[in-house]
Amino acid sequence: MNRNKTAFLNGMRDGVPIALGYFAVAFSLGIVAKKAGLNPFQGFISSMLNHASAGEYAEFTVIMANAPYLEMAFVILVTNIRYLLMSCALSQRFDPGTSLFHRILAGFGITDEIFGISIGRAGALNPYYNYGAMAIALPSWSLGTACGIVAGNILPVSVVSALSVALYGMFIAIIIPVSKADKIVGGVVIASFLASFLVSRLSLFDSLSDSLKISLLTVLIAGLAAFFFPVKEEEEPLKHHTKEEPEYDA
Repeated sequence: MNRNKTAFLNGMRDGVPIALGYFAVAFSLGIVAKKAGLNPFQGFISSMLNHASAGEYAEFTVIMANAPYLEMAFVILVTNIRYLLMSCALSQRFDPGTSLFHRILAGFGITDEIFGISIGRAGALNPYYNYGAMAIALPSWSLGTACGIVAGNILPVSVVSALSVALYGMFIAIIIPVSKADKIVGGVVIASFLASFLVSRLSLFDSLSDSLKISLLTVLIAGLAAFFFPVKEEEEPLKHHTKEEPEYDA
C-alpha cells in the first residue's frame, strides 16, 4: 500500500500546475455555460463528466441550440475522439497485470495534460499516479466552471483569456524535457507542430473538428515515427521499473 500512496502523492504533486491552469480555462468556459442556462451545480457536474474544453464548449453550444440529446452525444463523441488514441497509448504503459477496473478508471480521467505527465513517467505506470493527478486536477476543472457561472461576467474577458495562457505554458514544460533528451521525440514534436499549423491553415480541412484533426495527425505522425524509428523490444520502458514507483499493490 505504501507504493500506491507514494504514486498517488506524486500524481497530486504533478497535478498541481494542471489544476491551476484548468481552473483558469474552466472559469472562462463557465461564462459560456451561463449563457446556455446552466446553474453552478449543473456546470460542476458537466465538467466532472466531460474533461475537455472543446467538448464542453460544443456541449453548451448544442444546449443553446435546443438540439436533441442524440445530437449532443454525437458532437461530444467527435470532439473528444482523440482521447481514444490516448487511452490506447496509455494502456500499454501499465503493468500487464493491471486489472480492467484500474484501466477503465484511469481512462475516465485522461486529459491532454494528465496524459502528458503520465506517458512521460519512466518504467511501468502505476494507476494510482493517475488517480493522484485526477484527484486534484478534475475537481479544479469542475470548480472553475461553477465559479465562472457565478462570477464570470465580473472580470473582463481579456483577463480571463490571459489566465488560460498558463495552461499552454505548462503543457510546453511537459514536452520540452523529453524532446531535449531524445532527438527522435524532438523531431516528432516539431513535425507535429508544423503539420498542425499547416492543417489549420488549409481550407480543405475546415469541415473537420479540431479534435478529429488532432486524431488524424496523431495516427499519421505516430505511425510514421513507429515505422521509421521502431523501439527495440529490449528498450521498452515497461521492462524496467523505477525505484520510485515499482509494481503497484493490487
